[in-house]
Amino acid sequence: MNFYIHTLGCKVNQYESKKISRALEQGGFVPAKTAENADIIIINSCTVTAESDRKTRQLVRRFRRGSPEAVVVLTGCMPQAFPEKAAALPADIIVGNGSDRDILKSVQSYLQHQTRIVDIKPHKKGEAFEAGEVDRFEGRTRAYMKIEDGCNRGCTYCIIPKARGRVRSRSLESIRKEAERLAQNGFCELVLVGINLSSYGQDLTLSLADAVDAAATPQGIRRVRLGSLEPDLTTTALLDRLRQNPKFCPQFHLALQSGCSKTLKRMNRLYSAEDYLQTVTEIRARFKNAAITTDIMVGFCGETEQEFKQSLAFCQSLGLLKAHVFPYSVRTGTAAAGFEGQVPEPVKAERAKRMANACSQSAKAFLQTQIGTVQQVLVETKLQNGLYTGHSPNFTPVFFKGEPGLLHQIVPVKLTGLLNDGMSGEPAD
Repeated sequence: MNFYIHTLGCKVNQYESKKISRALEQGGFVPAKTAENADIIIINSCTVTAESDRKTRQLVRRFRRGSPEAVVVLTGCMPQAFPEKAAALPADIIVGNGSDRDILKSVQSYLQHQTRIVDIKPHKKGEAFEAGEVDRFEGRTRAYMKIEDGCNRGCTYCIIPKARGRVRSRSLESIRKEAERLAQNGFCELVLVGINLSSYGQDLTLSLADAVDAAATPQGIRRVRLGSLEPDLTTTALLDRLRQNPKFCPQFHLALQSGCSKTLKRMNRLYSAEDYLQTVTEIRARFKNAAITTDIMVGFCGETEQEFKQSLAFCQSLGLLKAHVFPYSVRTGTAAAGFEGQVPEPVKAERAKRMANACSQSAKAFLQTQIGTVQQVLVETKLQNGLYTGHSPNFTPVFFKGEPGLLHQIVPVKLTGLLNDGMSGEPAD
């Protein structure tokens, strides 16, 4: 029998889908390229926004209608956070995000007994990190590695601590072993990801820099970059450690959420706009040509037009390479769901558009500073007419024409101008 996995959400979910796939393959199941050809359809859900939940519901119903004979499985963060809502959906198997092996056992049990399964185990304090054995990412040049799970913070808008439990970290030995497997399979760049990546090591008396060093150990791994970081945990001590590793990529996805300190306080973010700017300053003082990417929320409870304009001006001043802009979404079970001053949806949408436009202009200004520089580009995709695409160490997208055989190589490229949301370039000597 074969299976198909549809993944929603973040890079952690993408990694976990690979774990699920590996577990099912070891159990004798075969991956399918499309849902239409699958006997088992798995939706690995996200629940970070109401839109994420809407997409999950839509997918479950669509796959149910389109493949009435298939076994439909719902897993991930949505059932973990909202088990009753998940149980109401027309899936045959509903499990949380606890273990990829749980899905294999549930599928085997359902095929044997034909009895609907709803098995969502709540996260418990003191649970261990569940390491994976991922060794491939089809169609990708870089690989993701999950090294942390859970979050101990209390952002007032966020449902993820309920969906993911408390912080737990992967051992350095496990990181080194998986990095070695990935290197042996031809991956030269690793992206370390987690639910609250900056909290890595809190439970093991380790630093995130220790994880970077472990991931960089195999000779075949030439680059290591990080997923999303918390500004208040991106300390000068951490930055000094990261700077010492020559394989570390100077791209910092530093989650902002708002450029207004009053808004940040209502969010229970543990820093001010001024603190964020100081962290950016410390990064740029230590890393030549560092790029800052971020997440920005608009329309949070109580956000006035004045506060939004303050956030807008702050974001424009940062020189961001990229920003993920999204409107605040009320999540049942969070503190902010009960706050007064909920912003109307049309206002949120209008502010999101203004913020996205401003950040786009900021990105163009940053890219202008890259013209004339020579960057080591990891070649990821071959297009038509000898055109290649890839990313520089600071994650600037680069398009250039080159000789055959460059795919998956790291090559020097001189950046010559802006192109789409990235840069055009030419091979450098």
